[in-house]
Amino acid sequence: MSPRRRLARFRIPLFSTSTLLLLLGLTLAIAGVAAAADDGFPTKIHKPGHCAMRGQDKKSFFGGQLPKPYNGVAETPNADVRKQLVDLCGAKWSKGPICCDAAQISNLATNLKRAEALIASCPACKVNFFNLFCSFTCSPDQSLFVNITETETSSKGVALVSEVDYFLSPTYGEGFYDSCKDLKFSATNGNVMELIGGGAKNWKDFLKFLGKKNPPFGSPFQINFPPKEKLSHHMKEMHDTPKNCNDSDVAYRCACIDCPAVCPILPNVDEVKVCKVGNLRCWSFAVIIAYSVGLMILGAYLSFNEYIKYRDQKRGNLRLLRDSDLEYSDDDDDEGVRTGGALVPEHQGKPYILDTYLDRIFYRIGGTSAKFPGTTIGLSVLIVGLLSLGWLNFSVETDPVRLWVSPTSDAAQEKQFFDENFGPFYRTQQAFLVNDTTNAGPSPVLSYDTLTWWFDVEQQIRRLKSLNYGVTLDDVCLNPTGDACVVQSVTAYFHGNTWELKHGTWKEQIRSCANQPGQCLPDFGQPIKKEMVFGGYEKTGDVADSAALITTWVLQNHAEGSAAVERSMDWERSLKNTLLAVKEEAEERGLRLSFSTEISLEEELNKSTNTDAKIVVISYIAMFFYASIALGSTTLALKNMLRQPTKTLVDSKFTLGVFGIIIVLMSVSASVGLFSAMGIKVTLIIAEVIPFLVLAVGVDNIFLIVHEFERIDGEHPDDDLEDQIGRAMGRMGPSILLSATCETVAFGLGACVSMPAVRNFAIYAAGAVFINAVLQVTMFVSVLVLNKKRMDANRIDCFPCLAAPRHDRSNGYPASASEDHEGGLVGHVRSDGHGHGSATEFDEVEEGLIQRFIRKNYAPALLAKNTKITVVAVFFGVFAAALALLPQVELGLDQRIAIPTGSYLINYFDDLYDYFAVGPPVYFVNKGFNVTERDNQQALCGRFSTCSPLSLSNIIEQERKRPEISYIAEPAASWIDDFMLWLNPSLDQCCRVKRSNSSELCGPYDSDFKCKVCFEDRDPGWNITLGGMPEGEEFMEYLKIWIDAPTGETCPLAGKAAYSSAIVPNYEDRTISASHFRSSHKPLTSQADFIAAYAAARRIAKEVSRTSRTEIFPYSKFYIFFDQYSSIAQLTAGLIISALVCIYIVTAVLLGSLQTGAVVTGTVAMIVVDIMGVMALWGVSLNAVSLVNLVICVGIGVEFCAHIARAFMFPAASVVARAKFRGNRGNDTRAWCALVNVFSGITVTKFIGVIVLAFTRSKIFEVYYFRIWLALVVVAATHALVFLPVALSYAGGEGWEVETDGGLASDLRYRRVGVLPPGAERYEYSDEESDDEGR
Repeated sequence: MSPRRRLARFRIPLFSTSTLLLLLGLTLAIAGVAAAADDGFPTKIHKPGHCAMRGQDKKSFFGGQLPKPYNGVAETPNADVRKQLVDLCGAKWSKGPICCDAAQISNLATNLKRAEALIASCPACKVNFFNLFCSFTCSPDQSLFVNITETETSSKGVALVSEVDYFLSPTYGEGFYDSCKDLKFSATNGNVMELIGGGAKNWKDFLKFLGKKNPPFGSPFQINFPPKEKLSHHMKEMHDTPKNCNDSDVAYRCACIDCPAVCPILPNVDEVKVCKVGNLRCWSFAVIIAYSVGLMILGAYLSFNEYIKYRDQKRGNLRLLRDSDLEYSDDDDDEGVRTGGALVPEHQGKPYILDTYLDRIFYRIGGTSAKFPGTTIGLSVLIVGLLSLGWLNFSVETDPVRLWVSPTSDAAQEKQFFDENFGPFYRTQQAFLVNDTTNAGPSPVLSYDTLTWWFDVEQQIRRLKSLNYGVTLDDVCLNPTGDACVVQSVTAYFHGNTWELKHGTWKEQIRSCANQPGQCLPDFGQPIKKEMVFGGYEKTGDVADSAALITTWVLQNHAEGSAAVERSMDWERSLKNTLLAVKEEAEERGLRLSFSTEISLEEELNKSTNTDAKIVVISYIAMFFYASIALGSTTLALKNMLRQPTKTLVDSKFTLGVFGIIIVLMSVSASVGLFSAMGIKVTLIIAEVIPFLVLAVGVDNIFLIVHEFERIDGEHPDDDLEDQIGRAMGRMGPSILLSATCETVAFGLGACVSMPAVRNFAIYAAGAVFINAVLQVTMFVSVLVLNKKRMDANRIDCFPCLAAPRHDRSNGYPASASEDHEGGLVGHVRSDGHGHGSATEFDEVEEGLIQRFIRKNYAPALLAKNTKITVVAVFFGVFAAALALLPQVELGLDQRIAIPTGSYLINYFDDLYDYFAVGPPVYFVNKGFNVTERDNQQALCGRFSTCSPLSLSNIIEQERKRPEISYIAEPAASWIDDFMLWLNPSLDQCCRVKRSNSSELCGPYDSDFKCKVCFEDRDPGWNITLGGMPEGEEFMEYLKIWIDAPTGETCPLAGKAAYSSAIVPNYEDRTISASHFRSSHKPLTSQADFIAAYAAARRIAKEVSRTSRTEIFPYSKFYIFFDQYSSIAQLTAGLIISALVCIYIVTAVLLGSLQTGAVVTGTVAMIVVDIMGVMALWGVSLNAVSLVNLVICVGIGVEFCAHIARAFMFPAASVVARAKFRGNRGNDTRAWCALVNVFSGITVTKFIGVIVLAFTRSKIFEVYYFRIWLALVVVAATHALVFLPVALSYAGGEGWEVETDGGLASDLRYRRVGVLPPGAERYEYSDEESDDEGR
């Protein structure tokens, strides 16, 4: 359901057509005085003391009363008539002759009393209104400003007035209009001017509407208000002085809500002003300046260094020429020698104690898992199986409210309070009929043929029966009065009957109803504003040119899961099917129909989820398949696959890769089972994201374990398999621990977040990553051992029961395996087939294409001096650009993105924003406020002179006048004001109770003998100052009567229809437990508007709470979904910063270097910031979904960086020995070793999985998953493989003891660089070995 639907406006008082218009028209039908003038029409005599009309009569039996022409002298009335006139029109009529009789005054009183129900809250407007017609009817100088211009003859042959000119001074006309133009009618949240003046915008239109002949609902004769120029020399204008709404006399002064001139001035709101330098934000400008200054400093530093270097070199050359002494040569030249001794880390001989301890622990874990593979696998499966039993308690949370809002948050508790006290919000179904299918664009949709067709469509819907329960619209609709369902449509102007629509005048009828909705009341009695049923007419202002017709069906809502809700949903499904058929009919007519039912959004989201599930599964399968193939190709060369296909089947590791993927799935299953058993519900984000996350992390570790094992196997061919596994895990275990700990802590921090979707994701992700790491260092190691034994036994991969045939030289192939693997993709090991090893004597691990490229080309080029400077400048430039773009990241989640491409709801939401110019309702709710006390009444009311200037009603009224800040479009529907006005004894048809029982309301036909008017004889009496208003028990007694009083044409202020569900009285404690004051937002057309409107409502409620000294909170149906945005920016920053702090602590401790920890943490921070910059450029908003993805970015960023950082701090001896490139710093060497040692093929795995997501039909998946994850893979990979090694070479910490595995190959490599591993004897190698190393 769209939050923009205007629902709350339906609970309003109901007036019959005759009531609203007779109180206007019949007030003007003022009968004339019986004339004795012989010359009759027109008025001949215009002088003081003479009348123009007197007396009244009917033109026919069914006609209204019309005045009779009379140009005679005004007469003095008797005492009874005088009293009657003074009671009605005021003390100024207490003496002198008049031009009206008793019947006239009685008829005038009846009609003015009806008008008084609407205007009584503003004494100035009431006095001016009464004076206008009292003077017109009874003034002794009537002939001076009233001139009869047309008469007609009744059925009795009596002359009757049919048209007059009423000359009114502009001063009075304008003052009259000004005193009434801002008068509000709380029950409808609208202006009284819409009811008594047809929505007039100036005093001339106001008077024109009042005088328009419009029987039987308006004036029975025409009253013109001609300008002064048409005034004859014998006549003059009626020029009484009007009362101002801010009159100095408190008896006439109106309240703030009805008179802006008396309103207090609200303090200015501290708007968030955007600081700009030209077109750039100040923040962006500052970042650019900072980066530019940094570049300048770097350039100056480099230039200075070059100068120093040039100067020193020049001096050295001079010394050489002078002394011819080679010992003064500069060994630090950029073209220096091979690093030699510089390869030895600064901490040579000083191991890191923690790393040594972890090495031993993981050595034992690896050795034990290798020694007892079956037991390890069995225990792993058993434990995962036990944890997976929690799936029995598995449940998915799909309710958006419980997903995005914490149950302890203010928004959730406020929604619960509102639903419990005032009932759930209404269910709406809405349709747009639009004419925009031609190249001309939006065109008028209205035609007589289209209207009659749409009448038939709505009648069909009224008769529609649901499929399962057989209910109709009448059974499930909102019906506040019991008379008719609330259906807001153009057809409601005509009561749904086509015969009321005239073929020749239908446009005039529609224009009249749209401009004066009070004249075309629907069956449910609520005036329908034109904005509710017409759209796209703003250019011309003529509703006949509307490009869209809007129809809204409103259904009563009930408690979630109730049988009543099921019946409503059943009817909504039938309505959806019907409208889908109508949509095709509209297309045949060249029109377009868009619609939404209350259940539509949830159904379409489920469709999107089903579509997403297929794409996600395909993505995972692609990643699984590639990972399995890539893992098995580490020791396979293409030419050997062709030469020895059977041997290829043995060396393949596809089964090992599959088991690695199975372990990933096991960790996900165990995590889901564990936390499901704890009652933590799964969300769709968890189901779609966690497998990708764990796979991205898990496959990385699997590749590293396999790669390290192969290296150890090549260097220690004669060691036991358990010892080899132990050595491999001793080296890779701490690296896995580093990445897994950082990721678990980073995700675990999300468990502290109150937002359920983020919290649950963080808990499941942390659990899955941790379990996955445990299974990898235990179960996967056991599987790796079994796979190694299979290969040694020459058995076929995937079919271990089958042995592959062995090849010998008789077939032209080598008998040994020493030549089997030449130049695989990643690297391989030479083997002679002896034992289980795979290396002969001192031969070394062969390199694959990727490793050879990294060692010989990429790493040396990257770590060259000029390249490093360029890398730093470029990456910091990108980082600066991302920082500058951060303010451009928008907040929100457009509903149109959440639904699948091609959904019928997309057009509906587009039309909703384009054509529906009405904002969503907003309620200001107070609870536990004792309104029976006078001070508290004054803190809420707005229509009485003693109401607090900063009362709730007054503040909302003032906020309404600055909608660009407050987003409030209408005044508050104030029940306290309407209740107090209802008690006004002058409205003698409102509060009438039986004399025998004062708690029982009289009916409209009960006699005055049996009834009495409330407050009629009370002392002190009712007054505009609240001085005589009820308090305490008396207040509650009258409230009980009012809240059950039916609204009728005689009393529109009764409370049953408008406020019966707006107040929660507590009669036992004599207080009001809760009540609300309804207003409305202005039209909201973007996510930014919704967020700003929510923030503005919060601000207003806070201010009202402060001034009224009670708790006030705002509520609208959409608030619950936008509450997250009030703190999501701070939440995102806090969560990411906390994660970075934890990452720094963990990396600094496990790596033994504060500097390296800072470099890793800074790189991860750059990754996250750069991705947020991509979000700004790619239109990805910040919301709960993207927040989860940013948390993922932190975890994956750590995964990319952690292994390289550890390889930098603890370089492998065999890799150090191969370092041959020009450089002069130990950091350069160790950065080179980190690049060479860490296999980066897993980047391709992630990339393949992300690319598949590009084919999703779901816009939300394409925007919030594909875009962010693609950016993550690209940004994280480039930072880890390009920026991080360079940053480590500049700022990395001092490395620890170079690790040696004690093998002969390692010893040889150390000796070749002049360095002995600890405890090793010096060994001199031959030239042949040196040449081999050179290769």
